[in-house]
Amino acid sequence: INAVLPVRQFSESNYIFMVTSDGTVKKTALDAFSRPRTAGIRAIDLHEGDRLVDVAITDGECDIMLCASSGKAIRFQESDVRPLGRTAAGVRGIRVAEGHEVIALLIIGHGEVLTATEKGYGKRTAVNEFPVQGRGGQGVIAIQTSDRNGRMVGAIQVRDEDEVVLISSSGTLVRTPVADVSQQGRNTQGVRLIRIDDEDRLVGLDRIVPEADEADSEEVVS
Repeated sequence: INAVLPVRQFSESNYIFMVTSDGTVKKTALDAFSRPRTAGIRAIDLHEGDRLVDVAITDGECDIMLCASSGKAIRFQESDVRPLGRTAAGVRGIRVAEGHEVIALLIIGHGEVLTATEKGYGKRTAVNEFPVQGRGGQGVIAIQTSDRNGRMVGAIQVRDEDEVVLISSSGTLVRTPVADVSQQGRNTQGVRLIRIDDEDRLVGLDRIVPEADEADSEEVVS
């Protein structure tokens, strides 16, 4: 399991938006999932060697951003992706360089994009630095991947008042305020977020929701 989505009602005006590791995207009307079976129901047809990376609920008018381990990201309008049935395979969202894969799906809203690499470096970049393009291209540089940085392993949307948790492959966990992370343009390497040993690497990061946001979320799902 790699995504859990709280659903209040299965509205036909909302969609399940999916992205796979090879850059395929798919959206399906939320009400198509209103009658699950005990053994589950198929959500997407995956090609051999492909895997589901992330899933989000959208309203049909969102801006989507896909980020790849190569350090590239593409931003496009959700309306570029037509709705498909549950058993369909989807369409091309981003063209991923050989040897790389999609690592993040972002539904663009207020805030900045925080990117991080496997060797513990990262930065914040303003959302408006990522131009809206048509889906299916290679995207633009979100963070430089280099010998110092390694591959990009995470991208999340954050605000100044947030904190983030960084987790290494050895199990080290670091919690840091977003405000302490340097703001830089897209085509830069970033700064150190977490100190990583030679045999270790950063494997994930996530936003810590402020208490006010947590209270709002409880009201929504209660």
